[in-house]
Amino acid sequence: MDSALLDELQQTLEKKGPAEAIDRLCASLKERKEYSALFYALLMKKRHELGVSPIPTGSNQDLPDQAHAGFEEGIRDAARTVGGLFLADGNIPNAWAYYRMLGETQPVVDALEKTKLGEGEDYHPIIDIAFHQGVLPQKGFDWIIEKYGTCSAITSLGGGEAPIPPEVKNYCVRRLIQTLHRELMERLRGEIKNHQGFDATGKTLAELIEGRDWLFADDCYHIDLSHLSSVVQMSMQIDPCEEWTLARDLCSYGKKLSPRFHFTADPPFEDQYVDFDAYLKVLMGEDVEKGLAHFQAKLEKAEEDVGTFPAEVYINLLLRVDRPQEALQAARKYLSHVSEARLSCPNLVELCQKTGDYNVLAEVAREQGHAINFLAGMIGAGKK
Repeated sequence: MDSALLDELQQTLEKKGPAEAIDRLCASLKERKEYSALFYALLMKKRHELGVSPIPTGSNQDLPDQAHAGFEEGIRDAARTVGGLFLADGNIPNAWAYYRMLGETQPVVDALEKTKLGEGEDYHPIIDIAFHQGVLPQKGFDWIIEKYGTCSAITSLGGGEAPIPPEVKNYCVRRLIQTLHRELMERLRGEIKNHQGFDATGKTLAELIEGRDWLFADDCYHIDLSHLSSVVQMSMQIDPCEEWTLARDLCSYGKKLSPRFHFTADPPFEDQYVDFDAYLKVLMGEDVEKGLAHFQAKLEKAEEDVGTFPAEVYINLLLRVDRPQEALQAARKYLSHVSEARLSCPNLVELCQKTGDYNVLAEVAREQGHAINFLAGMIGAGKK
């Protein structure tokens, strides 16, 4: 701050009083775009109006009780003013610091909606606000794919500290499926043209690779295989969508890979792309009985030391195709001996509640000598 302004502020204070001097300071800070300092100047203005100490950077504990509500409103007004000025200048990260203080996201959402990330700029703070801080996560995820690529997008989706809302996760996985499928289609078309000298007409991966085993000769592959596996696995966890068809098409490609790349996975997904495809097929309502039998057979054949995951997968699949009673019977058979806390699917008690079948709960509780669950099951079943 130059001495000329300080002299002007002193003269204004002496001639016109504190209110005029504070207004002059605020106007000067706004002109200089020193918005962070303006925030404190506005707080000083409010404190002066309330007749308390004008120092805005110290503790607020000196305020009398009757001044607290007014000063808190002053803080909100100052934050909105400064946040708005930062947004007007296109400085979303600094603006967000003030709107986050207020718990108000819409002004920043509106600004992000209009934002286009240019080349060479530091767009990490914008992406962090949009995706990782959840202000506009769908667009933030699009930016991650665009600027950082598929690998970073997969990592961002799977490694976040805060839980991702289901609707956001659904969107992100769908975008990953679309992106990976498009990339693989483009690479296969390019490979076919280089090898055969014409543009392939196939509209799916399955059509492009049909009759072209040479595409996979010498352990060849055309996309990061960890990305392929991760994205297909993610596709099994989302709500029904058109992208399931693309995910199954990715499985068609995965099945053709050299056996060297059929990585060992935990049951019931030992033969990854065959089993992933079977799971997705059931979710899509195709050959449901055959698909359920596929996973039940794997469950029956699983070694004891494998654990309960095959049963959990089977039960979750039954629930996703709206067969809660069968899911309960499967839990009764395969999971009644397991600690409830270890399961990735609903436990026996939850399934009894879901189906309204408390007889099963009473039966299992009697076998286990669990008095609380036994009585709860008896009461729930209407027995006395």
